Parts: sequence; structure tokens; C-alpha cells
Amino acid sequence: MKKLLYLFLFFQISVQAQRILFVGNSLTYTNNMPEILEYIGKQQGITIKTKSLCFPNYAIIDHINDGKLQKLLAKKQFDYVIVQQGPSSQAEGKRMLVQDGATIRALCEQYNTKLSYFMVWPSVRYYHTFDKVIENHEFASKQNNSLLFPVGNLWKEYNTYKGKQSLYSLDSFHPSTAGSFLAALTIFYQLHPTKNLQQLPFKKYKKWVADEDSFNLLIQLVQKQ
Repeated sequence: MKKLLYLFLFFQISVQAQRILFVGNSLTYTNNMPEILEYIGKQQGITIKTKSLCFPNYAIIDHINDGKLQKLLAKKQFDYVIVQQGPSSQAEGKRMLVQDGATIRALCEQYNTKLSYFMVWPSVRYYHTFDKVIENHEFASKQNNSLLFPVGNLWKEYNTYKGKQSLYSLDSFHPSTAGSFLAALTIFYQLHPTKNLQQLPFKKYKKWVADEDSFNLLIQLVQKQ
């Protein structure tokens, strides 16, 4: 009887777990951001299971062309497919976000999965293109009736504050651990907006955000999105 109870509880947890497939490149897999998302969920009593299909320098079209995405979707059910490519501030990047995103949306609909966009950020060198990065991601998500995780929006706002832990790594493009934490927290909160992020204890997240003032600012910005 006890064994049956354990099996039932395990089945319930498995069914209720959010299953997320990340489709992107190094902006997603740096610092193992999906694992940070799983950790945040676990600390909040929420099971999040992630799978990453992310390769260096890949755009959405590359994932479509190599066929691994289609096979993975056909093999395993996901609740969300979160796509990410480069900043996409130019016209060609916008076209790819919209058109290639539409191709993946059709696949998602076939497998009862929700398409979502992970809005990224430009490199420091091309910081002046940030508004276009935001605009093109917002346009693509509306065109494809998809969720949008506005990491780029929050990244830009955070950078208006001085003296805080950098979201950029040393190459001035990839995320630092704090940048990856911001991405994971943004995704988590949009999926679970009733959670009070103010209750997140700094000491459990300091391996990603070493400065407590910076941590509190990130919490504040994400909570008000």
C-alpha cells in the first residue's frame, strides 16, 4: 500500500512538472541558465524540468534545418519551447524572428506546446541598438501570438543603475552569472507571477549574484515587470 502511495505521489509530481525546451545558443547555455531556473523553481516548491537544444552561434533557422528540434518534439512532450537567437536588431534578424519563429510555432501547435521568445541583449559594442532588439522581439512575439520573456528590457533598465554587479561577462556580450540569474528569474516569474520574489533569500543565490544590493535590485525589477 505504501509503495502504491509513493508511486501515486511520483506520478502526480511528474504530471504537474513544467517541461521546458530551450532552443538557442550560447546566450542560453552560458552558466547553465536552465539549471538556475530549475533551482529557483525547486526553492519555491515547483518542479521545472528543462531540456536544452543549444549550440554555438545558432539562429532559429539553424535548429529548423538540422532537424533535431522536430525529432525531439515528436519524441517528448513539452509545455513550452523557449527560442533564443542573437540580438536580431537589424531587418534580417527581425525577419528571422518572425518567419522562422512561425515555423516553430506550427510545430508547437502540432504537439500542443506553447512557443515563447527569450529576448536577449546586444553586446556592449552595439549597445546603441538595444531599442531595436526590444522592438523586434516584441513584434515577433505579437505576430506569432507567443509568450515573450523580456529579459532584454530588464537588462537595459538594470544598467541605468550605477555601481552594481555587471550582467555582462568579460567578453562584453555573454551573460555573467548575474546576467544568467536575471534571465532565469524573469522566466520563472512570468510563469509564476503570484510568487513573492521578495522572499528569495540572498544567501541561497549568492553564487550567481555576489552583491546583495545588486540581488535586491534584480528582484525589484523582475517583480514589477
